[in-house]
Amino acid sequence: MRNSASVAAWTTVLTVACSVLGAYAAVRLRFFGRDTVNGFFLAVYLFPGIVLAVPLFVLFSRVGLTGTLTGLVLIYMAQTVPVALYMLRGYFQAVPAGVEEAAEVDGCNRLQVIVRVVLPMALPGITATALYVFMIAWNEFLFALLFLVGDRERWTVSLGIARLGDFAVPAPVLMAGSIAITVPVVAGFLLAQRLLVSGLTAGAEKG
Repeated sequence: MRNSASVAAWTTVLTVACSVLGAYAAVRLRFFGRDTVNGFFLAVYLFPGIVLAVPLFVLFSRVGLTGTLTGLVLIYMAQTVPVALYMLRGYFQAVPAGVEEAAEVDGCNRLQVIVRVVLPMALPGITATALYVFMIAWNEFLFALLFLVGDRERWTVSLGIARLGDFAVPAPVLMAGSIAITVPVVAGFLLAQRLLVSGLTAGAEKG
């Protein structure tokens, strides 16, 4: 569970950080091929993981990242950044452009507008996206099996629970383990439920 918590936390932080900047650029900035790039966000995510498993294993073997949690974090980022970008685009589009223009009139540069205006107003969407990314990284099994199966010390919780089936483990123990791995995800939803249901952009712009 410690390994899974570390991998899921780093994946969530890095994915959300990259996706926030990418989604904001896709919504507010004008550049050549923007609509095409936006259309590819979900297209990348539609590739099944099994198709990418062998190429990724060969690539990471050559750079020495097989059997490491760092390699797993990079793979999970590649899996989750496209869908996180797509989700955050919708939330940033709901932020009134007039609010950002008012902040720029008051002397804020682009980075200050993002940090002081956009992020607080889009916080419910960012929280929902972060929980979704965390859930994917916490429950992922295929790449954990492919990259970590040879090193017990680095097993994630989903891999550990699955491998218990190879041994003479009583069914109640397996059930207890299955319930235990759902606790962090449920706790995250309970702690963030206020942000998930609040509309912080309501009433932000008048007239």
